[in-house]
Amino acid sequence: MTSAARSTAQPSRPITQAVILAGGQGSRLRPYTDDRPKPMVEIPGTGTPIIGHQLAWLAEEGVTDVVVSCGHLAEVLQDWLKTADLPLAVSTVVETEPLGRGGGLKFAAAALPRPDEPWYATNGDIWTRFSLREMAAFHEERHAIATLSLARPRIPWGVVETDKFGHVLDFIEAPTSPYPINAGVYVFSAEFTALLPDVGDHERTTFPRLAREQRLAGFAIPQGSYWRAIDTAKDLSEAAKELRG
Repeated sequence: MTSAARSTAQPSRPITQAVILAGGQGSRLRPYTDDRPKPMVEIPGTGTPIIGHQLAWLAEEGVTDVVVSCGHLAEVLQDWLKTADLPLAVSTVVETEPLGRGGGLKFAAAALPRPDEPWYATNGDIWTRFSLREMAAFHEERHAIATLSLARPRIPWGVVETDKFGHVLDFIEAPTSPYPINAGVYVFSAEFTALLPDVGDHERTTFPRLAREQRLAGFAIPQGSYWRAIDTAKDLSEAAKELRG
């Protein structure tokens, strides 16, 4: 598919529901997460928590209903949702005991309003902007059961380029990774929910099975689109810098 075709691709039916996984403790973001879950941490200079930006993005992409899977300090996130001016309908579920990423997805998906329709999912610490409609069309065209987004983040170190004889040719500061990573945003067909484990990690069970069956697809986030995982205080400051331009 050409880049021009990808930019205008649309699924045959819009996806209007999504799950946000917001239950992690965010230990690497302390002290910001001492009194709030990671998705409630604000990007400096925006006055809005990460999850607020995610909900706005999902609404822009046609989503009308979101289920937020809560865990650590769930009441802080739930209180914010009650008072925030939200662009779509949001409900929450709370894991009373850890279910793992796959189990957490399955638990949250059970609360989606339209279980017979496809759905999006995103990790609660992802700060990104790209066309979800384009990703949904890609998923549909490949007859996939699950599609994961792929990003190529910048390597945090400078690298050295050499020739085959070992002569140093150049020094490259923070280059883009040559390998794609799972960017934490997904499209799932309705039947995917039943394939998830009740407890455990779908990336070690469901995804490998679908990959063997060639029913798992990978959508490369288009060049020029913004993507960052907010894992550390440095990520927060970098995101704030990038937003200032």
